[in-house]
Amino acid sequence: MRRFLIGAVVAMALGSTVHSAVLEQAVTYRTGETVMKGYIVFDDASSSRRPGIVVVHEWWGITQHVHDEARRLAGQGYTAFIADMYGDGKTADNPKDAGALSGAVRKDPAAMLARFKAAQDALSSHASVDASALGAVGFCFGGSVVLDMARAGADLKGVAAFHAGLGAAAASAEPGKVKAKVLVLNGADDPFIKPATVEAFKSEMATAKVDFRYLSYPGAVHAFTNPEATEKGKQFNLPLAYHAEADQQSKAEAGQFFSVIFKK
Repeated sequence: MRRFLIGAVVAMALGSTVHSAVLEQAVTYRTGETVMKGYIVFDDASSSRRPGIVVVHEWWGITQHVHDEARRLAGQGYTAFIADMYGDGKTADNPKDAGALSGAVRKDPAAMLARFKAAQDALSSHASVDASALGAVGFCFGGSVVLDMARAGADLKGVAAFHAGLGAAAASAEPGKVKAKVLVLNGADDPFIKPATVEAFKSEMATAKVDFRYLSYPGAVHAFTNPEATEKGKQFNLPLAYHAEADQQSKAEAGQFFSVIFKK
């Protein structure tokens, strides 16, 4: 049985409202011999059990953007768990290191599944969580991860993938295996996502009879939900940019998606 230790609690107010009681707790857990450092984020003002959502980071690792997204979900009434997919809380500040870290995970689907499952177990065991109502959200690399978790038959009600790569790291989706409903929210002008890849993904999902939606946002490129993306794009000469309208619209879609799944 996997063991995890809850670290120090840091209270973080969500916005300026005095009614907010969103807490963020550092969590140390393990996958085999690998120490993982994630975070659980929830509204302590409520004592009721609620749906839980695993949040999977971009290829940079756990950044401020990921913390902000987890707190946003907590403010909507979920308990969010920021999964550490690299181990020991590793992060990257340049594309070479980010590519190496994310590539190592994608090349080892069994380890990727184990690391996600460890985060899912840590989330489901938290006192605030209804373990029968779990979902996942991922961004860029994380979006690819949650799509692969759906393909693998993870016990999730739904996954929302933002600006995600669409190719399978291991087996493609199979009829009867995918339990989660799937929502993909990508930029229509993302040069990393080719039209042929989109069509292949849609065909894969349809053939496997997955309940899915694929939405694309005109004018949006890669990492459009991350306010730091434009600066990163300029710094490294990459097609990354924040797109406020697409960010707002895609978050609204994901909010409705989870609201329906969990009947909130």
